[in-house]
Amino acid sequence: MEKEKITGSEALIRSLIREGAKTLFGYPGGAIMPVYDCLYDHKEELNHVLVRHEQGATHAAQGYARVSGEVGVCIVTSGPGATNAITGIGDAMLDSTPMVVIAGQVGSFLLGTDAFQEIDLVSVTQPITKWSYQIRRPEDIAWAVARAFHIARTGRPGPVVLDFVRNVQVGLVEYEPVIIDFIRSYHPVPDIDEEAILTAAQVINAAKRPFALVGQGVELAGVQEELIEFLEKADIPAGRTLLGLSALPTDHPLNKGMLGMHGNLGPNVKTNECDVLIAIGMRFDDRVTGNLATYARQAKIIHFDIDPAEINKNVKCSVAVVGDCKDTLAAVTAHLNKNEHKEWRDSFAESEAKEFESAIKAELCPVDGPITMGEVVRRVSEATHHKAVLVTDVGQNQMMAARYFKFTQKRSIVTSGGLGTMGFGLPAAIGATFGAPDRTVCVFCGDGGLQMTIQELGTVMETGAPVKIILLNNNFLGMVRQWQQLFFNERYSATPMTNPDYMKIAEAYGIKSSSVYKREDLEEAIAEMLATDGPYLLEVGVVEKGMVFPMTPVGETVCNMLLEC
Repeated sequence: MEKEKITGSEALIRSLIREGAKTLFGYPGGAIMPVYDCLYDHKEELNHVLVRHEQGATHAAQGYARVSGEVGVCIVTSGPGATNAITGIGDAMLDSTPMVVIAGQVGSFLLGTDAFQEIDLVSVTQPITKWSYQIRRPEDIAWAVARAFHIARTGRPGPVVLDFVRNVQVGLVEYEPVIIDFIRSYHPVPDIDEEAILTAAQVINAAKRPFALVGQGVELAGVQEELIEFLEKADIPAGRTLLGLSALPTDHPLNKGMLGMHGNLGPNVKTNECDVLIAIGMRFDDRVTGNLATYARQAKIIHFDIDPAEINKNVKCSVAVVGDCKDTLAAVTAHLNKNEHKEWRDSFAESEAKEFESAIKAELCPVDGPITMGEVVRRVSEATHHKAVLVTDVGQNQMMAARYFKFTQKRSIVTSGGLGTMGFGLPAAIGATFGAPDRTVCVFCGDGGLQMTIQELGTVMETGAPVKIILLNNNFLGMVRQWQQLFFNERYSATPMTNPDYMKIAEAYGIKSSSVYKREDLEEAIAEMLATDGPYLLEVGVVEKGMVFPMTPVGETVCNMLLEC
């Protein structure tokens, strides 16, 4: 009996459903129209979210993936639709976010002719994806989708691009589902080196001043509980990277704060005082290390990572523990001695007190003057009982949110780390509401970043995505202005901003909103925002020339942090 033949578009949709996709973020166009026509018949199985720009689709897919642990999926058309997605693809690559991007393409008979809206997407995206592939035959669709999801979600996660030629979308194929759990020459999880496990345990057992650096790899591997067992058994204080902030509860006694340029003083200072530095699922980004020539030179360094390419890339390690943290962390913990490092742990207190008096006190407990970003962040965190998903845009709002929001649950921070993408916040928050529909999602934006993707308020309006948008409005491109103040003699070139009436914009999109400029009104406004069903925009007028301190200037030793101007 002859097997049923279906269109390539139908084969794609069936393959997506088989891979567990539930929500697609996208924007239609001519070269992807057959797929959208097919989607019309699958509304019950696949929820399509119409964004207002393809960049928004990629960031929404990132937000969805980061909070759910599933692969984010977005779908765009050819040419400008595909190139508009490039920023989000690059962002996902640098932040190890599993995402599959399906892009329409001109017909195979037009490839290479510079046809209308043709772009060589495979060549463009190969450097910023785990895999980029052009589907030229209907018979390859099921295989390509299965392979794409396998590559995106396994090992060190990342984005995959499928460039879908138009005539293949309408061509017929005898569809057979494909399962891929192995690809020759692709080894997403390296074999564990038992000698490295034993050596790492021996080095940690002998340490007098051990210090752990906790990265997003802990979240990606789902080893939050194993991390706590590891730290508690050997009594190891820990600092967290920006993307790893919710990997360890904020109030855990071994948590000593955030690492990096705008991190806490203690973790940065102690990095250059510890005798053993244990990096877990982090990549020694320059914003964490500062000047590599002076970074942790006194310490033996143990590096846990699933990606062999990260080992010795920036910082030379003494012991490389390569593999899935789900396995390697537990294996090392089994060989650890029960230990105590009270004097070492207590030594962080001096830096904590110094930072509080110099920077934190004025930010969280101002006695007069305009509202500060830090106090807004902390009050929102407290009002959500520290259980909300924090999404941020990029800039001062991002660093303040990272510093003063508290975390009690895993997968609770969504922010653009490696690429630092302004405009990331709003669409990523929309995606997060679909990925974690049972949680409150709060996104902090600056007036600059919000306007970069402000059209996604249309997506909020159409879907009713219950995003709580907190706009920290200082009428400046704040982080650039801070650098201009510190390093460019206060020459504020192109950083002051003239802002629109955000309340009118929110009203136009049917989104409830309010604005606050007085400290005594802030608590009530936050309560109203959180009590309102659905989306809400809260604009808070904050100090115009606020500063994010501490700060390690570019090229400086990590522990040489500015605490004030």
